[in-house]
Amino acid sequence: MSDQLPFTPEQDAWVATAADRLRRAAGRLGWLWFKADVAWRLGARPVGLMLLHRASLAAGLPQRRLAVGAVPAGHFLPRTAAPAPALPAGMAGRLRAAVATLPARPDWHGGYDPAAPALGLDLFAGGDIRPVWEASRLGGLLLLAQAARIDPRGGHLAQAEAMLASWCAANPAFRGPAWACGQEAALRALSLALALALLDADRDPPPAARGLLALCEQRIAATPAYAAAQDNNHAISEPAGAFACALLRRDAAAAGRAARHLSAAVARLVAPDGGFAQVSAGYARLALDVLSIAEWLRRRHGAPDFPAPLADRAAALAGWLHRVVAAADGSGPALGVEDDSAFADLGLHGPADARGSVERAARIFAGAGADLPEEAGCVWLGLPTPASRLPRPARWRASGSQGWAAAGATGLLRTGPLRTGTLKPGPLRFRPSQPDLLHFTLRDGPRAVLRDGGTGAYNPAAPWWWQALASGAAHNAVLFDGAEPMPRLGRFLFARWPRLRDLPDGAARRDAAGHRHARRVQVRGRVWSVTDELAGRFHIATLRWRLPAGDWRLCGPVAEAGRLQLRVESDAAPAALSLALERGWHSPAYGVIAPCPVLRVTARAPVTRLVTWIRLPEREEA
Repeated sequence: MSDQLPFTPEQDAWVATAADRLRRAAGRLGWLWFKADVAWRLGARPVGLMLLHRASLAAGLPQRRLAVGAVPAGHFLPRTAAPAPALPAGMAGRLRAAVATLPARPDWHGGYDPAAPALGLDLFAGGDIRPVWEASRLGGLLLLAQAARIDPRGGHLAQAEAMLASWCAANPAFRGPAWACGQEAALRALSLALALALLDADRDPPPAARGLLALCEQRIAATPAYAAAQDNNHAISEPAGAFACALLRRDAAAAGRAARHLSAAVARLVAPDGGFAQVSAGYARLALDVLSIAEWLRRRHGAPDFPAPLADRAAALAGWLHRVVAAADGSGPALGVEDDSAFADLGLHGPADARGSVERAARIFAGAGADLPEEAGCVWLGLPTPASRLPRPARWRASGSQGWAAAGATGLLRTGPLRTGTLKPGPLRFRPSQPDLLHFTLRDGPRAVLRDGGTGAYNPAAPWWWQALASGAAHNAVLFDGAEPMPRLGRFLFARWPRLRDLPDGAARRDAAGHRHARRVQVRGRVWSVTDELAGRFHIATLRWRLPAGDWRLCGPVAEAGRLQLRVESDAAPAALSLALERGWHSPAYGVIAPCPVLRVTARAPVTRLVTWIRLPEREEA
């Protein structure tokens, strides 16, 4: 097998120097043109909000709002806990084991300065900030609250009280990485509110808890334009966190404002068909977790309903996530970027299993179950088990994706906007986080047959991860003459987005260079076909398929490992088509990278059609 790595030193610095190389290649006017192009594609609303945020920072308004924060005083938690509900067998033992793994001294800061003003912090200077933020989401607090109800004499409430006191002492108000992001303050507030509710102390929180909630609300309120401008989870998490803070502080007016902002964000970011602005199973899960906890708290406190269409859109999002995760183990496809969030994971499923999140959201918003009728997290929340179940259709469409299911296998195609009643090409509504348009994932049950490169990390341990996981070659799609489909302007920002249109059996795109690619998917039993129709001016088209581990070998136009087989057909002359097995890379979990085999198909013009036949093993052989 030929190697896709190692990269040259220039490739090693791919992300760090991408902007500089783009400036040198295009010149100053070209760079400004790219910036104007992406601003136009993002739209007036997010660009205007970001400009408003930057003007506010320049004027020092958020800094003044966060200049002073009262130190929480007194107790955070009640002194006693009610007995636990009747949990599924083995759950108490799993909770005790999870509590035993909690660190005695959590690393609240990583490589970041805990005394630096939060708003001026460089989020990439101290390493990967994601693990630091995860610690400050206070998932350990929820574990201890649950354990306190299982073992009332186990000292878990005292341990939880000490954890909160330690966190506040190590993270003074609006200093350091924990306060750098409004979304993190919101998730922290939701965790604290849920822990108090599990301990039946949320209707009259102890004074220190009330003080910490007030600080989180103050942080969220300091940068609202930034959250709304992101058009992603920030715009949902932050008003949800503000709602929880106001609810527990009994500020009905503030809770009402936050509820309206939350519903407006959901209406904008979640389509009626369940498609989410961030086409990502991981981020769809985070959005559902946040919405589920906010709605559960709302019902518990008897607050007015969230304005429409929040409930309907959340139900649709739960249906989308249910379709894309495996019923057997809750694993989802690596689609777009994600950070392995498992927020408010009361059932202890972990980041690799989304079934608990789907089950909770389905019961709350759709009045139906999913794949775990005895889900422990739902027992903790007192959610009844519905008789009906969410369906798994054989064919479905949503904004940003399409899916197929047959004979135990599922296919997922990354598409563009769904324009009902027309097949005309249209612009993307929301920014793509990776150049993965028309990427196709195929899974046989939970096993990935054709996979995506995945996320890696937001600030990876080695710069070459970006090229290996986030370039056009990291996806199961076609590259023309080896060129990236979109110029990269930043870690998560691209210019010159392709135009896309839906097809009855797939989707098509046209990039800024005039290359046209239509991808059609068909399935009959255990045999799948992916047809790629190519047009435009190019010399070489390269198609890559990321494969599962196995003893892969090539035999002419066929790649096979055991009973799994891929056969490639083309209208190109035999000498113009070549297949090779190379080493690629994928990210099986956040912060992890591993090698994987890749089938590279290269076709020289005038090729117009490539067909990949995937024959899956029969079920008894799989």
